[in-house]
Amino acid sequence: MLARVQSSHLIGIEPYAVDVEVDIAQRGLPHFNIVGLPDAAVKESRDRIKAAFKNTGFPFPIKQITVNLAPADLKKEGSSFDLPIAIGILAAEGHIPLNILDEFLIVGELSLEGKLRAIKGALCIVSKLKDQKIRKIIIPKSNAYEAGVVHSVDVYPVESLAETVEFIRGEKIIEPFKSKISYHEDSKFYEDLSDVKGQFHAKRALEIAAAGGHNLLLIGPPGSGKSMLAKRLPGILPPMTIEEAIETTKIHSVVGMISDGKGLITQRPFRSPHHSSSDVSLIGGGQIPKPGEVSLAHNGVLFMDELPEFKRNVLEVLRQPLEDGFVTVARSYATVQFPARFLLVAAMNPCPCGHYGDTLKPCTCTPGMIMRYRSRISGPLLDRIDIHIEVPRVNYKELKEETLTESSENIRERVVRARKIQLERFKNEGIYSNAHMKAKHLKKFCKLNEDCHKLLENAMEKLGLTARAYSKIVKVARTIADLESSEQIKTYHLAEAIQYRSLERSLF
Repeated sequence: MLARVQSSHLIGIEPYAVDVEVDIAQRGLPHFNIVGLPDAAVKESRDRIKAAFKNTGFPFPIKQITVNLAPADLKKEGSSFDLPIAIGILAAEGHIPLNILDEFLIVGELSLEGKLRAIKGALCIVSKLKDQKIRKIIIPKSNAYEAGVVHSVDVYPVESLAETVEFIRGEKIIEPFKSKISYHEDSKFYEDLSDVKGQFHAKRALEIAAAGGHNLLLIGPPGSGKSMLAKRLPGILPPMTIEEAIETTKIHSVVGMISDGKGLITQRPFRSPHHSSSDVSLIGGGQIPKPGEVSLAHNGVLFMDELPEFKRNVLEVLRQPLEDGFVTVARSYATVQFPARFLLVAAMNPCPCGHYGDTLKPCTCTPGMIMRYRSRISGPLLDRIDIHIEVPRVNYKELKEETLTESSENIRERVVRARKIQLERFKNEGIYSNAHMKAKHLKKFCKLNEDCHKLLENAMEKLGLTARAYSKIVKVARTIADLESSEQIKTYHLAEAIQYRSLERSLF
């Protein structure tokens, strides 16, 4: 007999429908074949299913079993086909009514004892179903909170193969699961900027970066507080919207980073890859393309400490996501696109020993060493970083100071006000912050008076700035004006924005 079960397969973060067709015949020697371009994990489902049948009490048919995963030209990977294949075998044997299976999409990984384990990408699959004809899905209970976020789809969480069969037969009632979207963000999750002694200039730069979504480069000697500042940036970013939370959760779901009992990710991601990371781990890829660190940082912060220590080819792959907000990974059978709209915070020493320009410790590097060290960061990459700021050594007087400086909560309030101005400004433009403005937006929303033009012209001539640097300065000036709730960009807004680019030529 032939049975058909509807399931799904992920390519990148996009789900595709897969029909699991099971044919069982009496003729010839018994065998169990899976066709339709399965990978090793799918092929190994034969052994998991046999053990699950035995330990659950279902008789495994000693017959010719052929399983086809259609469409057959699409490579299948992962263990989420265990449950639909098992249900298909039971249906082909007459243990489950065939007509009922048309109502459900089924995914799940089986353990040897017949229990169900969590799968990757559950939220991606359920989100796609809200636009499809089928609106019911049977899913492992471990994925319930994640999948139940989409209220327009009926999610039926099950714990085992036996419970799934009882539910499909109508012997057990399972109510559709809906996650309560508790959109409360715990501020204690973030470290506070008031912990950082001194560095008021750097804190101001952090506030501007958060308010406009601008990329930031911190340059200073070891121990000056660069990492401390970067780790506190998520605490002053505005809270995630529901759309951002769903986008972020989808990416983390695909790589299996959603813990049991957790629904949406409501804290902005903070990713800090080591400088020995490869370009694939950073940008994404592999034989079956998976998201990299830039996509895991989507809607959050990507912190790259010791920036010049990263390999040159690794740094250069950052150009596309910094410019476009997404990553395209091309393979022979598919081209996958991952979202990667993140705020880049990079930190580096001014020289190999770290003490160039330090007032207390002398630099031991030769000019050639310093030049080679700094040249590891290309001009095009540097152009894409909006703000460059020096983080000098903190003196003892500042360290012993007991008076608390401004808290992250107060700074965040100003950032949120500035972001609301930008959301209102760009409500019909398809962008959300000043950093994402294109040339047409600069003309429309960043008009400069004659004094501003003269100031900017002098700066470009003296610093040798590029056209991209010009647009970055104007965007940062627009953000500084928004923090003051000023409709017009004034000369002192532009002057402050220019000084955040002055390191571009004097240091590099």
